[in-house]
Amino acid sequence: MFKGSIVAIVTPFNNGAVDVEKLRELVEFQISGGTDAIVPCGTTGEASTLDYDEHMLVVKTVVEQVKKRVPVIAGTGSNSTAEAIELTKLSKEAGVDGCLLVTPYYNKPTQEGLYLHYKAVAEAVAIPQILYNVPGRTGVNLLPETVARLAPIKNIVAIKEATGSLQQASEVLALCGEQIDVLSGDDFITFPMMACGAKGVISVLANIMPKAVGDLTDAYFAGDLAKARQLHLDTLKISNAMFIESNPVPVKTALGLMGKCSDEVRLPLAPMSEANKNKLVAIMKEYKLI
Repeated sequence: MFKGSIVAIVTPFNNGAVDVEKLRELVEFQISGGTDAIVPCGTTGEASTLDYDEHMLVVKTVVEQVKKRVPVIAGTGSNSTAEAIELTKLSKEAGVDGCLLVTPYYNKPTQEGLYLHYKAVAEAVAIPQILYNVPGRTGVNLLPETVARLAPIKNIVAIKEATGSLQQASEVLALCGEQIDVLSGDDFITFPMMACGAKGVISVLANIMPKAVGDLTDAYFAGDLAKARQLHLDTLKISNAMFIESNPVPVKTALGLMGKCSDEVRLPLAPMSEANKNKLVAIMKEYKLI
């Protein structure tokens, strides 16, 4: 249902408030760059620091600006199942095409708890839903066997697999077959994951290089594996640079250097250290981004 280059778009701030106009400009930058779908309020969108009103402001702004040109997939996950259901309902009412639900963080639920959480959200809101597994951020790993239990639920359509493990992604693909799509959650392994059967990527890098990420997935789907492989290798250094500090600090710093929006992040995230910023500037100059 959702495939190709899907950007996990940043939430731009201006003096502590959501910068709606810059967000609209970023949406246009993505669409003109060939991005296939947009995810507002994901990890890269600093969803964990947005209150309800801000969360829905970002979602509604993206839906309004996109005007159905590409799918919009709202991040609606929470460590509270009731809150995840509420955000998913509100996002459906706002007109999104699907929702991305991160595994509940901090609580450290069992696999049974994860299964029951996702089942409850899927049964409560009739909208396509993407599971989101990122144990490095949440403290819990959604195991392939649990994904296989969830895959038959009709409106659970995909998983964003961000363990960084090709083995785990491959096990999900092997267990679930065509019941559920797999999307890479890490730019640096998008190509090898697609070679295993993934349908694309929910990307951080696409915030600053939408055309390059889109060209990689397009080349793969067109059967031009040599071009896709070369793009994978060509973007590896800048992909890694997006994680020299906690996401989204590097990508927001990069967007600031490009003049796309402020590099402002919300506490407890802090501005990038001067040493790392100098490294990022050097890499961006190599890629002729600045």
